[in-house]
Amino acid sequence: MLKIAVLGSRDTVMGFKALGLDIFPVTEPEEARRLFKTLAHEGGEYAIIYVEENLAAALQQEIARVKDQPMPAVILIPGRSGSLGLGQKALAEAVERAVGSAIV
Repeated sequence: MLKIAVLGSRDTVMGFKALGLDIFPVTEPEEARRLFKTLAHEGGEYAIIYVEENLAAALQQEIARVKDQPMPAVILIPGRSGSLGLGQKALAEAVERAVGSAIV
């Protein structure tokens, strides 16, 4: 059975544990990069990886490597401090790639 992972600061990810998701609290970008590579390897057990927007800049290359693969789907979520707009931007880019036009 495929799983869902949540990668981010402790404050952000703890609420997802109550939903039964696998949480991975991280404090350092290098730790997040190493963990993301482990979670996102091809043929892995995670179908979806939620990543806190604050970490997205540090994980830019790793996210780009898997964004065109069917799994895992990487979804950016806002942190406790609020949205940086990166999740909305990523969604708009995905829609534009799929449709061929910016409709969002």
